[in-house]
Amino acid sequence: MADFEKLLAQVQKSVELFVKYKISSAEDVQDVLQETYLTAYQKFGQLKNADAFKPWIISIARNKCNDYFRNKAAVLEIPLEESPELSLDDGRMGISEVMAVRDQLEKMADKEKEILYLYFWKQLPQAEIAKRLNVPVGTVKSRLHVAKEKFRKSYDAGKSHLEEKMEGKGMMKRLPAYMPKYVITEKKEAPFAVKWEELMGWFLMPRLGESLSWGMYDQPSGKCDHVYDMKVTGRAKVHGIEGVELTAREASYSNKEEVTERTFVAQLTDTHCRYLATIRNDNGVRNFITFLDGEEFMNCWGFGEDNCGNEINLAPKGIIKREGNMITTAKRDFLIDIVGRYDVTILGKTYDTVCVLDVQTYNNGVVSEQFLDKNGRTILWRRFNKNDWHVEHYGGKLWSEQLPENDRLIVDGETYVQWYDCITDYVLNT
Repeated sequence: MADFEKLLAQVQKSVELFVKYKISSAEDVQDVLQETYLTAYQKFGQLKNADAFKPWIISIARNKCNDYFRNKAAVLEIPLEESPELSLDDGRMGISEVMAVRDQLEKMADKEKEILYLYFWKQLPQAEIAKRLNVPVGTVKSRLHVAKEKFRKSYDAGKSHLEEKMEGKGMMKRLPAYMPKYVITEKKEAPFAVKWEELMGWFLMPRLGESLSWGMYDQPSGKCDHVYDMKVTGRAKVHGIEGVELTAREASYSNKEEVTERTFVAQLTDTHCRYLATIRNDNGVRNFITFLDGEEFMNCWGFGEDNCGNEINLAPKGIIKREGNMITTAKRDFLIDIVGRYDVTILGKTYDTVCVLDVQTYNNGVVSEQFLDKNGRTILWRRFNKNDWHVEHYGGKLWSEQLPENDRLIVDGETYVQWYDCITDYVLNT
């Protein structure tokens, strides 16, 4: 079986990533992987084409993951086949429902909500629910059937309304041609923790119904260079991992014929936000690049260990410290931290924000300031280039010489120079 071991060595990392994306328990991941490799080894003789080894073994891993969830559901007495509309997600607290389902549940009558809550949220067997409600098991089954039918109708109607809303929603206000003047004032109060569910670098929350526009403004001119119109277009799966599909339309502010269309698939969990895939056009061919494609994906879209994504529950960690424009870091991977609390005044309104500083995780040689309000929305984003960052492609001079008027940060003794700012239509519409 030397051929099997050689082929497995080539794709083992992808198989591990796939199973880790599906299952959160590290111990259970190892069990599923062992079952996958054993089954693949036993059935290797049935594989006719060695070039198909990767999709073949991932299909085995997918089946083993399905068996894993089916076994868990059986223990909890959750009838998966009878309730396909309820998406089950294996998170830190075991099997739980996705947010869209929870939102629909909250709209239902108390008695219907109660029976579904006990059954799906509390994960109680029907016999235990009967004891709690002091009714026969047959009554529980009847009520559960009726509640599920009502849920289906409510959920489908909600989806239809959401799709109509998405189709009719456009830019509420046009982004200005020049960056509005803003003032950033440091506050003495301690920074607050914040739930940051935006896609790193794109500002959109990957949820059904979300859309926004944002602009990139050169400094010191303040002129808008590009505008991005973004929208979540629907649910999507990548290698069996569920997320949402997003489109991004990039256009030059001055030349409307310069347009680039992009499509991504992203996933928002209860702890992280991450990209699953990107679709690009290569000489007229739509090229799907996913999290299983190694460096080709990770170098541009991946973030965190095994592409876990960026944390959404942010609180100060102390790995980055700031005094004025002087920054010191713990000099480790994935340097993102809350470094202070600030009032950001823009367009006549003052926002209470925390500053999230990103040191060279967004891009090597780049530092960014991201000012988030208590809703986890970006009020202002500012990019700073290391003084010698790619100067050979931008005039050959240090950035401090090219942009002498721009703000600067000193990070671990190195100079970084402000290059451009970004705002979204959130600050226009709030």
